[in-house]
Amino acid sequence: MHSHSIDDFRHEHIFLGEAHERNERKVWIVIAICAAMMVAEIVGGAWFGSVALIADGLHMSTHAGALLIAALAYTFARRYAHHHHLAFGTGKLGDLAAFTSAIALAMIALLIGYESLSRLFNPVPIAFNEAIPIAILGLGVNLLTAFLLRDDHDHHDHAHEHQHDDHEHHDGRSGQYHRDHNLRAAFVHVLADAAVSVLVIIGLVAGRQFGWIWMDPMMGLIATIVILNWSWSLVRAAGAVLLDASPDPSLPAKIAARLEKEGDRISDLHLWRLGPGHIGAIISLVSDHPESPGYYKKLLADVRGLSHLTVEVERCGDAHG
Repeated sequence: MHSHSIDDFRHEHIFLGEAHERNERKVWIVIAICAAMMVAEIVGGAWFGSVALIADGLHMSTHAGALLIAALAYTFARRYAHHHHLAFGTGKLGDLAAFTSAIALAMIALLIGYESLSRLFNPVPIAFNEAIPIAILGLGVNLLTAFLLRDDHDHHDHAHEHQHDDHEHHDGRSGQYHRDHNLRAAFVHVLADAAVSVLVIIGLVAGRQFGWIWMDPMMGLIATIVILNWSWSLVRAAGAVLLDASPDPSLPAKIAARLEKEGDRISDLHLWRLGPGHIGAIISLVSDHPESPGYYKKLLADVRGLSHLTVEVERCGDAHG
C-alpha cells in the first residue's frame, strides 16, 4: 500500500492573475513610450526655448514614475512568488502598488488644482500657437497608451462563463475579485493625462479664439475634480483588498447552498482576495454526522475562484459542550 509523504499534501501559494505576464509586458511598453515622449519634449523644449514643452515633459515624468510603480510590482510579484516569508504569496502586491499610485494621482490632481487657482487670480500670458500642438501630441500619446493598457480580461472570461452558471455579473462587485487593480491604476493614470489634455485643448482654443484667458485654469480645476474622483474610487477598491474585505457578495450564499445540507450548518466563514481571480476561504462547519474536510472541499470544487480553502468540522454535541 502506498504511503503518502507530507510533500503530497503541500501546495504552492501563487495567486497571481492569469494575465500577469501579459499585463507586465504592456506596462513596460507604455513606460518606454512615455519615457521617449518625455525626453523628446524636454530636449525639444530646451532647443526651442519652449517652457510649455518642458513643463509637459516634466508632467509626463510623474506618470512615467507612477507606471514604474506598477511595472516593478508585477516584476517583484513574479520574482518572489515562491517566497515562503509571505503567508499567501505576492498576489496582493498589485493592490499595494495600485493604492500607492492612487495617492500619487491625487497629489498630481491637487498640484494641477493649485496651479489652476493661482492662474485664475493671476493670469499669465499663454503662447497659444505653441501650446495647442503640444497638447494634441500629448493626447495622441495618451490615447495610444490607454488603448495598450485597457483591461481586456472580460473578453477572455466568457470562455469560462458557460461552464459556471453561478458566476454572476449582475452585482457590480461580484466581478471585482478578478480585476487587476495594478493594471487599472496604470490605465487610470494614462486616462487622467488624456482627460487633462482634452480639457487643456478646449481651454487653449477658447482662449485663442475668444480671448477667454480664464478658460485654461477653469479647465484645470475641472480636471482636478475628475482625477480626484478616479483616485478615490481606486483607493477604495485597492484598500478593500488590502483590508481583506469580502470580495464577492454572492459567494457566501453559493457556499451555504452547497454545504448546508442534512442539518449541517456553517458556524464561521471568512472570505478574502489573495490576488486577481483568487479567493481564500476559511470555513467552520457544525454537523451531527461530520465527514472529513476533503469531503466538503469536493462539494466546493466547482466554485470558481476559490484558490485556498481551509475547512474545519465540529460534531454538533462537541460544539455546544
